[in-house]
Amino acid sequence: MSAPLTLPRRPSSIRGASPTHDMQTFSPDAPIFLVGFMATGKTTVGRILAARLGWRLVDLDEVIIEEAGQSVPRIFESEGEAGFRAREARALGAVSARRRIVVATGGGAACREDNLRTMLDAGRVVALAITPEEAVRRARGGAGRPLLEGQIDPVARAAELLAARAPFYARAHLQVDTVGRLPQDVARDVLAWVEKTP
Repeated sequence: MSAPLTLPRRPSSIRGASPTHDMQTFSPDAPIFLVGFMATGKTTVGRILAARLGWRLVDLDEVIIEEAGQSVPRIFESEGEAGFRAREARALGAVSARRRIVVATGGGAACREDNLRTMLDAGRVVALAITPEEAVRRARGGAGRPLLEGQIDPVARAAELLAARAPFYARAHLQVDTVGRLPQDVARDVLAWVEKTP
């Protein structure tokens, strides 16, 4: 089993959560963006967090699906990853101007400089962390993971992808570990941090 990838940490009183970077002051109703690798629970945590805040959850993949009129795997098949990423950037630009929303992004959304800058400038960015082994375990049996489908060694592929994406996730305002933790506990930690930040 490979060791968990760790992002830069600072001391924090929130269990399982660590601020990674100083951040500007945002309006209290500025969006909260959940980023991180596949299967970290961004949509599940986002749904819980949005409910506790009384805000709306926006699943970025669902915005893309609605606009494209087809599923994410079908977009990958017909347009390739480049086509999907272009759609993703447009969708992110559209939702970043909204208020009182929690945005659950796809695993690669934060790994394009323009996308990441859009999120960092628009609101609070929280990275949910996971190990390659746990990501594959959670994703097993589920559909819609085109970057892992057909892989002889999905854990090795996940580790490769995660290593490439970790520097982008490290630029989030906060990192929260999800391994061995319930989504409601992760959401509680994010909420506690949000309530303490300006």
